[in-house]
Amino acid sequence: MFFILSKLLDFVLSPAVWLVGLVLLAALGRPARWRKHLLWAAAIGLLIFTNPALVNEALLAWEKPPVTLRQLGRHDAGILLTGITEGQKTPHDRVYVGPGADRLLHTLWLYRAGRIRRIIISGGSGALIQPKTNGEEPRTEAEELQVLLRLAGVPKQDILLETRSRNTRENALFTKQLLAQHPEINSTVLITSAFHQRRAIGCFAKVGLHPAPFPAGFYSSDHKPTLTYWLLPGDQPLALWSILLHEMAGYAVYRLLGYAS
Repeated sequence: MFFILSKLLDFVLSPAVWLVGLVLLAALGRPARWRKHLLWAAAIGLLIFTNPALVNEALLAWEKPPVTLRQLGRHDAGILLTGITEGQKTPHDRVYVGPGADRLLHTLWLYRAGRIRRIIISGGSGALIQPKTNGEEPRTEAEELQVLLRLAGVPKQDILLETRSRNTRENALFTKQLLAQHPEINSTVLITSAFHQRRAIGCFAKVGLHPAPFPAGFYSSDHKPTLTYWLLPGDQPLALWSILLHEMAGYAVYRLLGYAS
């Protein structure tokens, strides 16, 4: 049930849905004075949620900052969280990578740079409905990312898979079980998107794991002291607000339920 409810957040916490709802209520509203208030609310919301500077400033405050290689040091393994593949896209004869793929590239970068000796990929499937691949069981997200790492030349013996988790809490729980089977791994790095790093580190800490954070896949950009940055609207901020609000709500719920510290 928790898994299904978490997926509903994408719809409930969408500013685009809010704006459409306000306009529909204004069109259907009675008396007329409510229509005026609703339309003004929609207009103000549109100005706020299409402003790139406002969402960027909010992301800069929420995302964990970048970590340099010197700050990171060297570790036994990097824990790569999934959630960046499009498993329902057909045909299923390849791996489709979506937004957030930067975390995969950073993992490979850390491995090639000698900062991590092994790679742990944590993630089963985050889909409510599993796609069928000619009657065969579909690959998990961890298995899909393993395919890409193997194509990039990472030896199979340097990759460990955790293929059961469906959310961040389970990433932490099942990764801890996997690490119990590998006592030679003493220090780890947690590699996930910068906006997700706060909740991920909290979940891992809750189960007694304390990997070094390595944020990747930044949605934010550096400050831009230009008028266009502050005044010119765009369509991308709507999607970014949805991502940010979903993550903030998810973090709050995890803290409330005791899933994250």
